[in-house]
Amino acid sequence: MTSIDNWSPWVAIFATGGPGLLAIVSLAHSLYLSHRHLDAIKEALRNSRYIYLWGPSLGRRGLIWSVYEISKISGMVVWPKAYIRMGDLNPVDLENFPPYLKRRLFINLTMMSISSVGILAAGLLVQYR
Repeated sequence: MTSIDNWSPWVAIFATGGPGLLAIVSLAHSLYLSHRHLDAIKEALRNSRYIYLWGPSLGRRGLIWSVYEISKISGMVVWPKAYIRMGDLNPVDLENFPPYLKRRLFINLTMMSISSVGILAAGLLVQYR
């Protein structure tokens, strides 16, 4: 196994900095979704309990809460089984959810997951060089 100290500097920069850059892009995409598509998401999930309870305050509580709300809604739409059992998501709303929004939420969740795994791997590379 080779040490990260022996790698080309550009490879080391991309291996350790790439996931961080992807995390920043993911945060920017979450903010974009919360500012441009939140009304369409709330309309598509209008019969769901989560939107019924939190709908009036969604998108109005600041940047960190906006990212959290989009992450929660992304999880609800992409992995719906647990949220349907809890009662947070209405199955009829999920069936009628617009495909373009579902695709954007899936992309957002994928970017967050890949950047989290990448940051963990980069941390391990640096820790155990």
